[in-house]
Amino acid sequence: MAETKTRLGVSAHAIAVFLFTFGGNAVRNLVGIPAYFAIAGAIVVVSIVLFVRLRPADFRWYRLPAPLYWFLGVALLSIAWSQYPAWSAIGVAVQLATTAVAVGLAFVLSWHELLRTLASAFRWLIGLSILFELWVSVFVRHPVVPWWIEPGPDGRYSKLTWWSRDLLFSGGPIQGLLGSSVLFGFLALLALIAFGIQLRAGLVRPVAGWFWVALAFLSIVLTRSATVWVAFIAVAAALAFALWARRRGPEGRVPVYLTGLGLALAGVLSVVFARDTVFGLFGKSSDLTGRIEIWQKVIEHGSQHPWLGWGWVSYWPTWIEPFASLDTKVGLPVPSAHNAWLDVWFQLGLLGVLVFAPLVVLTLLRTWFRAVDQPRRGPGAALPYATSALWPFLMMIALLVQSLTESRILVENGWLLLVILAVKSRVDFRLPSPDTEPAKLPWRRVPIPRETPGATPPRADRASR
Repeated sequence: MAETKTRLGVSAHAIAVFLFTFGGNAVRNLVGIPAYFAIAGAIVVVSIVLFVRLRPADFRWYRLPAPLYWFLGVALLSIAWSQYPAWSAIGVAVQLATTAVAVGLAFVLSWHELLRTLASAFRWLIGLSILFELWVSVFVRHPVVPWWIEPGPDGRYSKLTWWSRDLLFSGGPIQGLLGSSVLFGFLALLALIAFGIQLRAGLVRPVAGWFWVALAFLSIVLTRSATVWVAFIAVAAALAFALWARRRGPEGRVPVYLTGLGLALAGVLSVVFARDTVFGLFGKSSDLTGRIEIWQKVIEHGSQHPWLGWGWVSYWPTWIEPFASLDTKVGLPVPSAHNAWLDVWFQLGLLGVLVFAPLVVLTLLRTWFRAVDQPRRGPGAALPYATSALWPFLMMIALLVQSLTESRILVENGWLLLVILAVKSRVDFRLPSPDTEPAKLPWRRVPIPRETPGATPPRADRASR
């Protein structure tokens, strides 16, 4: 019974962490900035205490991905050459705190616990977001701003500060509790991956499973975000390639890789040379809602410090230079470069890109081999594939595509999820098979099983790369 309560407590903590990080905008809008940071500090403390008390048997500092150390090390060293050292110190502290929480979750949760707690948090955020938009459209009937936001000099609120635009009955774009159609749409995409995997694997009851899959897809439709639709198409293509690779087996995957490379190259060339046509299909302008102008200004400023960057800050402190005057949208300074790779180069220079790229690429490769390699238990015949092996790879694809038009992979939930997948895929080589999938029973009846401590898990050679 004590073990049952412990695992349920760990799962409850994980759900709280995911609710807080993926719903960060909602928390800030509800309680204000000071209270938000107080809650964040409490979560970090609880995460560390929980990790120390549980003392995961397989934890070793040297087992963490080397590129994670490289990136954090460069960010820490950048304080020495930063153009705003005090803010860099704060930014690095936030990055380290988020990393600590992510590393703790990666070691104390099993793969199944990660999927189930993520899905539970997504259900709360999507369900409450739809109810929030419904409340605004039925009872308020006008755009809503957070209670602590002050109007501009003209007495009006910038559109970027609107929490809800009251567009649910107009077909969107809705913003949900997150206050952003792009962020809410991406959350719905991650939720669609989690819900779809759970439904296909038989981890949830069919009626509930289909309901949440439909609600996640409806949320994507109502956010009307072109970048989220591009990510959706990329995830669907990645799923098709993963299933194709499973059918081909390890020795017959050359056509899979060549076809994937060709399609990726064709996609890049289409965006570069036929941008008007491509984004016109999604009802968006070819400048990606002003992103190209932002990128040009980031490149202009970044070229002043191309090798080491201006100094790491993660979130842009838009009240100091160069961020305050770099670019504005609807009267407010932009909070990021809207491209994670440009943001890393801007803050840490070419050195930062060279240490960030291996972290993303190696994590993508490890989750790919986890998705397509057949599970084995000892020297015998391979076991049947499990659907649940696919979700880390699909979420990595979503993060990678989002990183081209947003910088969220560097902060908050994006960084948390990236580090969790990077660490978990590096230290846990267990490949699930259908007979290891947990039963589709409610939380209150069956806790998620934990692997027996000290047991030797089956290894997959490619998954350990």
